[in-house]
Amino acid sequence: MIAIVDYGMGNLRNVRRGFAEVGQEAIVTDDPQVIARAVKVVLPGVGAFGEAVRRIDAKGLRAPLVAQIEKGTPLLGICLGMQLLFRTSEESPDAEGLGILAGEVMRFSDDVKVPHIGWNDVAASPGQELLDTADGSRCFYFVHSYYAPISEYTIARTSYGIDFSSAVMNGKTFGVQFHPEKSQEAGLHILKRFAEL
Repeated sequence: MIAIVDYGMGNLRNVRRGFAEVGQEAIVTDDPQVIARAVKVVLPGVGAFGEAVRRIDAKGLRAPLVAQIEKGTPLLGICLGMQLLFRTSEESPDAEGLGILAGEVMRFSDDVKVPHIGWNDVAASPGQELLDTADGSRCFYFVHSYYAPISEYTIARTSYGIDFSSAVMNGKTFGVQFHPEKSQEAGLHILKRFAEL
């Protein structure tokens, strides 16, 4: 069972529909026990880092999410869900993310139009499980004002004023800054690969 975590700030229906389009059943849930039993977990998100952390904690979801990650259950963070994998965000300095990935999420500078909205190229690193590198760079749909800097976790990068991490990985924990559920065939391919891990 794929559990899509509902903490009140995600594009839940579209994510669930995306999995359905690639023949994978997924359920939307805010039940900590269901999340704890899932064989794969998806953490979507749209909105502010601090409010997301507050809602996750209010619903008692932090402990089952961290436990699933620690035991090696595949998890996919999408957009804000990817940012929540980090310790902190410049957007909400007092809010503590899940801390699975070291580092801070940063705001784009005023040198570029913020938010970064629209299609952009994603260049994937070779030798990882989530993104297909056979055909080089692919286009995905982005909507975000904050980004994860390039780090040891980076498995794909995108340029928007600077190079930033458009996908990250630590063990079986993955994050994508773009929205696969809004990225047509290329995005559905990502959901299918994650479901088949």
